[in-house]
Amino acid sequence: MSTLIILLLILSILLFIISFFQKDHSTNLKKEVEDLSMNLYQETYQINKRIKVLEEELLVDDQLMKKELSKSAKPVVNEILKNQVIALFKQGLTVEQIAKQSALAQSEVKNVIADFLDQ
Repeated sequence: MSTLIILLLILSILLFIISFFQKDHSTNLKKEVEDLSMNLYQETYQINKRIKVLEEELLVDDQLMKKELSKSAKPVVNEILKNQVIALFKQGLTVEQIAKQSALAQSEVKNVIADFLDQ
């Protein structure tokens, strides 16, 4: 019985020593996760950078379009509103009445009527 205990003790000491020389697989896994995390952060940073550039370009394009629209002599009027203004004009309403009913400025109503009469 004592030989069995001694044998088990020697075996346990031997296994304990061997465990120090075994490779630790968790360190490899930790490194892989860390590398993956760094790649993910880098890609996210690059995507955010590209989004900012696109937003700036869209903002610049939007500002240019607003400037072009404000520079144009005639404001853009919806085709449905044009038809409504022309119908009201044919009914004999005044420019002021047409402007109230169509929610357009009087100058816009005059422009629509002038375009209609020029045709």
